[in-house]
Amino acid sequence: MAELEGLEFGKSDFVLLDEVTMEQFMENLKLRFEKGRIYTYIGEVVVSVNPYRRMEIYGKDTIDAYRGRELYENPPHLYAVSDAAYKAMKRRAKDTCIVISGESGAGKTEASKYIMQYIAAITNPSQRAEVESVKNVLLKSNCVLEAFGNAKTNRNDNSSRFGKYMDINFNFNGEPTGGHINNYLLEKSRVVQQQNGERNFHSFYQLLRGGSDELLQSLHLQNDPAAFIYTKEGAATATSNNDRASHKAVMSALEVIGFSAEEINSIYQILASILLLGNLQFESDGESVQILGLEAVGHVSELTATEADSVRKSLLFRTVDTCCGRDAFVKALYERLFGWIVSRINSVIEVKDYDPVLHGKNTVIGVLDIYGFEIFDNNSFEQFCINYCNEKLQQLFIELILRQEQGEYQREGITWQHIDYFNNQIIVDLVEQPHKGIISILDEACLTVGKVTDTVCLESMDTKLAQHPHYTSRKVRTDHTKVLDFKKHFRIRHYAGDVTYSVEGFLEKNKDLLFQDFKRLMYNSANPVLKEMWPDGQLSITEVTKRPLTAATLFKNSIVALVDKLGCKEPYYVRCIKPNEMKSPVLFDDARCQHQVAYLGLMENVMVRRAGFAYRQHYARVLQRYKMTCEYTWPNHLMDSDREAVEAIVTQHGFQDDVAYGLTKLFVRTPRSLFTLEQERAALIPILVLFLQKIWRGALARTRCRRMKAIYAIMSCYKRYKVKAHFWEVERRFANVRTTADYGKSVEWPTPPAALSQFHNNTVMLHRRWWARQIVKNIPPSDMLEVRAKVAALTALSGERKDWGVGRAWQWDYLARDSPQTSSGFARVSKELRNKDDHSRVLFSGFCRKVNRFNKSTDRSLLITDKYVYKLEPKKQFKVLKRLPLDALTGLSVTDGVDQMVALHTSSQDDVLLCLQRGDLGANQDRVGELVGTLVDHFTRSVHAAALFVPHRPPDVLPRASEMFLFCSSELFTQNTIDYLVCLEPFLS
Repeated sequence: MAELEGLEFGKSDFVLLDEVTMEQFMENLKLRFEKGRIYTYIGEVVVSVNPYRRMEIYGKDTIDAYRGRELYENPPHLYAVSDAAYKAMKRRAKDTCIVISGESGAGKTEASKYIMQYIAAITNPSQRAEVESVKNVLLKSNCVLEAFGNAKTNRNDNSSRFGKYMDINFNFNGEPTGGHINNYLLEKSRVVQQQNGERNFHSFYQLLRGGSDELLQSLHLQNDPAAFIYTKEGAATATSNNDRASHKAVMSALEVIGFSAEEINSIYQILASILLLGNLQFESDGESVQILGLEAVGHVSELTATEADSVRKSLLFRTVDTCCGRDAFVKALYERLFGWIVSRINSVIEVKDYDPVLHGKNTVIGVLDIYGFEIFDNNSFEQFCINYCNEKLQQLFIELILRQEQGEYQREGITWQHIDYFNNQIIVDLVEQPHKGIISILDEACLTVGKVTDTVCLESMDTKLAQHPHYTSRKVRTDHTKVLDFKKHFRIRHYAGDVTYSVEGFLEKNKDLLFQDFKRLMYNSANPVLKEMWPDGQLSITEVTKRPLTAATLFKNSIVALVDKLGCKEPYYVRCIKPNEMKSPVLFDDARCQHQVAYLGLMENVMVRRAGFAYRQHYARVLQRYKMTCEYTWPNHLMDSDREAVEAIVTQHGFQDDVAYGLTKLFVRTPRSLFTLEQERAALIPILVLFLQKIWRGALARTRCRRMKAIYAIMSCYKRYKVKAHFWEVERRFANVRTTADYGKSVEWPTPPAALSQFHNNTVMLHRRWWARQIVKNIPPSDMLEVRAKVAALTALSGERKDWGVGRAWQWDYLARDSPQTSSGFARVSKELRNKDDHSRVLFSGFCRKVNRFNKSTDRSLLITDKYVYKLEPKKQFKVLKRLPLDALTGLSVTDGVDQMVALHTSSQDDVLLCLQRGDLGANQDRVGELVGTLVDHFTRSVHAAALFVPHRPPDVLPRASEMFLFCSSELFTQNTIDYLVCLEPFLS
């Protein structure tokens, strides 16, 4: 049973109808058509209604959804039955076939194309080149056969005017290896005559409208179908076929299949010859017949590679006692062309040199797309043959369905109940029975010597078939006088309905004779394609006296062979229904559809399927689908077999009297029991889904948790490894730094992991301090005072002042080292001040220029001891002009330029502005850093605490000087100390 789609779409399987009546059947069919559900099952039979619009249900996603799935797992679809046929072929090495039937316009051709596309899509997953080539040829053959075998009719824009059966061969891997196409009863009369509103075969219009100007000119044609007798009827007829695009597609398909350029050119030369022959006009004077306009004969001669005189003689003279003419020749020419195209395709796709021992068993899927039952206003010999074919296929359908049902019941040990159904064997016998059937009567009339007309043949049928319940004519029964014409019509009561046939033309079409002159003309053509089409043209006049088999007998033999071929395969059916005659996507003609349902035998099919049991399925699948409805089977049963578990489900729901247990399957008698299970299952599914979602989410969460724990464990181990690896690498690189000249200063530190970033910084600092200590240990004690001062200056001025005298030796007491005259005077004053103020050391002394608030400057000398700051007058023997206690200084300001300006800030806010250099500044004579470093070092060592110099910039004194914060630290080896030692290392060494 198909997966239920919802009640709003009706029943997806007609077997599940509450009552099998025509009313319920039609109501369900109409509802599904209106809801866009064009496919419905009858067991394993697909009923397809032509939607007359494009349906988005044939894409790759749909193919993937049906690939490898069972029929009941998805909504009804052509792909489902295609996959079922493919699985049966592949799994059981069983030859299968898909029979597509229905009347013209019901969608048989489209159905066959979708089936072929599906089989091509699901095979050859490894994309083997030779298999892909076979698939492409099989698919492209449809395009070619449609062009040359299909035409627009009043019922169908793309009607197949021939029957087609295609065998697709598969190897043991289920890959297509080749195929074979059989064609049946091409409607060749359409070449010379069409009914009002219909067209000739597509190939003519595609050539005329799609061929290039050069091609048409070479073929002596013009791109106007109305200019030719054989195509003018359909020239103005609206059609959905795009002839130009179709012509390109056909040309491409011919090349893909393997037709050579010469062969393709020959095909279109034959089409052009047919069109030109149709335009020939004849004139008779009572004794002889002449052709008007011999230019066209010359063109035909050129296109067929024959002699113009031979063409003219073949058209005007007879060599046997049979009335044949141009039209017969044209019909035979097109029929031979179509047959040659089919045989040429077969030569490409047929399996050659297949060795079953080497390659495994060669299995087959057959696809039958054949004309449906036809009832026209005027039914002739072609409709008689077509409807006979449908009678044979209907007989096979019923027989195989009954055989399948009976065989399954017997295999499962279920008692078979006889089913009453209409057996159309009586109609088949009416047509084909030897010596008594209509075909035998026609053949007898054709073989009779003398003048035998269609009327005489009808009289013979009336005589021999007068008592047959399915045959009638005006002469046989008088109750049809208002319908049947005397000596013209006869009627057969087919399984699909009564059909009235016109006997006119029956004998001529059945004889299907052609002048031997035409055959010899074509055989003698210089064109090898034409010569190949007419092998019987090599026979001489004395070798062709034996009459060939008639058209009806040939057709009967081919259909009998087809039925035998289908009978030995496992069949799958697609029954196509045409919803209306207007080709409308919304109109559903109840009467029209009901007629098709009746003659397709769909009601009998449903009754056969429901005979005793409407539904049957393997125990394992029943259990898998319904086990959640029974507490003893959910989630898994503990019984001895699946059958016992299914019995528990049935017993719990209380319909054990409505089922039967086969050997491997459960049989359910009425659909209501099945729907009870489906409804309970549908109610439980949401609960189970929530439960499964909960379990699954929990499983996902636990998996995620375990994964996170594992991740954290790995991360922890990895971090430890990275830390240890960093330690090992540091140890390796710095193992011998004590013995190196630079104490490891040039060693590159390894990049630390993020977790050791702060530790790395501290370690680097420790090493730098150790390195500084090693440098300091090598400095003489006499130089330590200068080193300390320079370190202090670096601490205060680093990044603020570019040049502060780090590269020169600091002399501190410049006045004492000046000229002898100056130094002697200053030495005396310095000694006096030391005795007077009791200072122990001169921190700094030197000449300077003092700047007052009025921006006036005077030469002065500056002396800074460890207790006082003195302003001296150098011109007056270094007289003390001003004395400030050293601890009265609150700050010191300098600029960031190269000038020597210094501002000394005092607690009394009586600041002193000095320039430490008189005259021009010499090279490497900057003393600002020396003064700053000396003071900072002094306060650092004397106070052992940070001394903050409050910034102060008198705007009227230093308008462009930048302010600086100067502070010092009690720690000896600060970063600045190390940085100073780094930059001073060359000088120290």
